[in-house]
Amino acid sequence: MKINWNYPTSVWVGEDRIKDLSQACKNLKISSPLLVTDKDLINLDMVKNVILEIKKNFNNLSIFSNFSGNPIGENVEEGVSQFQKNKCDGVIAFGGGSGLDVGKAIAFMSGQSRPIWDFEDIGDYWKRADETKIAPIIAVPTTAGTGSETGRASAIINKKTGIKKIIFHPKILPSIVILDPCLTIDLSPRLTAATGMDALAHNLEAFCAPGFHPMADGIALEGMRLVKKSLLICAKDGKNIAARLDMMVAASMGSTAFQKGLGAIHSLSHPVNAQFNIHHGLSNAIFMPYVLTFNKNLIEKRIISICDYLNLKKNFESFLNWILDLRKELSIPHKLSEVLEQDKINLDQLSKMALEDPSTATNPKKMTVDDMKILYEHSISGKLF
Repeated sequence: MKINWNYPTSVWVGEDRIKDLSQACKNLKISSPLLVTDKDLINLDMVKNVILEIKKNFNNLSIFSNFSGNPIGENVEEGVSQFQKNKCDGVIAFGGGSGLDVGKAIAFMSGQSRPIWDFEDIGDYWKRADETKIAPIIAVPTTAGTGSETGRASAIINKKTGIKKIIFHPKILPSIVILDPCLTIDLSPRLTAATGMDALAHNLEAFCAPGFHPMADGIALEGMRLVKKSLLICAKDGKNIAARLDMMVAASMGSTAFQKGLGAIHSLSHPVNAQFNIHHGLSNAIFMPYVLTFNKNLIEKRIISICDYLNLKKNFESFLNWILDLRKELSIPHKLSEVLEQDKINLDQLSKMALEDPSTATNPKKMTVDDMKILYEHSISGKLF
C-alpha cells in the first residue's frame, strides 16, 4: 500500500516510504538539507542507512543531533547556528517528539531575529515572525505518539525558567510528512506504550475540549478507535506492520485534532516533564484517569456518545475502566509517586505552572491553582475523584 494524503498537509503513507525521502527534498527544492535527530537515534543502523541514501542524491547534507528528550532553547540555537553556517535550505526532522520539535523550531528560527520565546503560543505572538524566512520542513516520525509531524508548534523548555513553552506558527507545519511503519518496529514495548498513550491523550483531550469543531471531533474519535484496536498489539508484537501503521496514523490524527484544544492532562504533564525529565507520554498516561474523573460532570455525555463506536458499554465507567485496564496491561504506573520521589515534588510550584500552561484554557472545567494541586495530590495517592 502506497497512499498520498493532503490533509492536514502532504502525507506520504506506507511501508518503506522512507525510500522517497530524497524525492521529498527535491519536491520542496531543498538542495542542502539539515537532518535533525536526537543523540540516541543518530547511532542506529536505521538512521545511518537513511543518511547514506540521502548522500547518494545530495552533496551537501548536514547533521545536527546534539540533544535528547525534552529539548531546551539552547538546542535550537545550536541547530540554527549549524543551519546557517552550512548554508542549509531545508530541514529533515527525523525521530520522536524531540527530534521533530527541534527540527521544526530550527527551520522556523533560521531566519528570525527575535528570541524564540517571543513566539510563544499566546494571542497573535506568531505574527511577530517573518514567515518568508521559514525554511521548508520534511517530518519523518520514528515513534507513534506526539504527532508533531502534523502540528503547527514545537514544545521547547526555557532552561532559565524551567517551563516548557509551546512555540507556534502556522508555517511550522511540515510541508511533507513520511509515515513509514517500518521505522517503528524496533521501538521497545516501554516506549511503544508511553508514546501510544500520548497519542491517546491528544485524541481524548481534543474530543473533550469545549467549542465547535466537528472535523477535529471526528478525527479524534477515529484516532481513539485506532489506539484501542492496535496499541496492545504493537506492545506485544512490535513487528506487526499493520498495527504499527494504525498507531502512526492515530498519532498524526491526535496532533491534527488538538488544534481544537487540549486540557489538564497536558497542563499537569508539562511542568513534570520540564522539572524532572519524565517522558511526556508516560506522564500523560499517569494523569489521564485523574483528569477524566475530575472533568466527569462536564464530559460524561460526550464520552457515552462514543462508547458504541469504541465497542464499549454505554456508560462513563466502561470508558474509564478501559483506560485503567489499558494502562495496567502496558505496565503504566497508576501513581506519579511510582516514578518520582515525593520529597522532590513542590506541589505549590507545579500547580502554579500547570495553571499557567496554555492547555489549561481548553480544559472542559475551568481550573484554579487549588484544582491543580488537588489533581497532583490524587495522582500521588492514587485516589480517583
